[in-house]
Order: sequence, then structure tokens, then C-alpha cells
Amino acid sequence: MILRRRRGAATIDAPAAPAAATAPARPGTPERWGEVSFEDRMATVDFRVSERPHIVVDSDVCRSCTTRDCVTACPANLFAPTADGGILFNYEQCFECGTCYQICNREGAITWTYPDGGHGVIFRHG
Repeated sequence: MILRRRRGAATIDAPAAPAAATAPARPGTPERWGEVSFEDRMATVDFRVSERPHIVVDSDVCRSCTTRDCVTACPANLFAPTADGGILFNYEQCFECGTCYQICNREGAITWTYPDGGHGVIFRHG
């Protein structure tokens, strides 16, 4: 399954509109992003979702965390605290940057592996 982010929401197999560069290209580069909104940039990202999650969050370990750094550090906003003190995580639109794994201060709370071959995030330009 391929998910594409469009204007702040996820859709499945939606065509992405090309993002127009508004600034002149730098020497040696074909074009620049210029002043393009976050939503338009995200419209150029595909998520090839595997049935096996590449990140697993142990909500039981998260309950002892007092900082919840993963919630604020994740650039895709995929971590959400629950009322019982745990964490919900949605791996389907993960950028695979590893920020959550690096910032987590609880051993065993996050298990991170590479996605299965042919799956994961694909960044396209235009």
C-alpha cells in the first residue's frame, strides 16, 4: 500500500501536484524549493507501508517516562500520549529519521529497525 500525504491528511495513491520553485536555482543545481508550504512539500512524499512495523513502542515502558520527548520531537507528529500514561504510535507515515529512538531516555521503550525491502518513506521532488 502507498500512502501519500496531501495538504495535512493522508490519502491512498493520490497524485501529487508538482511544487513550483519560486526562487532562482543556485549555480550547479536544477532548482530550489523556495517558499513552498510544508503541506506542498509533504505532497511529494510517498509511504510504502509494510505489514511489519519498523518501529515498535512498548507502552508499558513509556508509562514510567516523565518527559514524553518523543511526542514533541517527532517531525511527523506520530506519537500521542494516552489517558493511562502510555503512548500510541502510528508507523505508517514515519519519515524514518530515528529522532524518537535517539531522544528516548527509557531503555526498551522504542525498538527501531529498517523497513522491509521495498517499503518505507520515499521522498520525491516535483
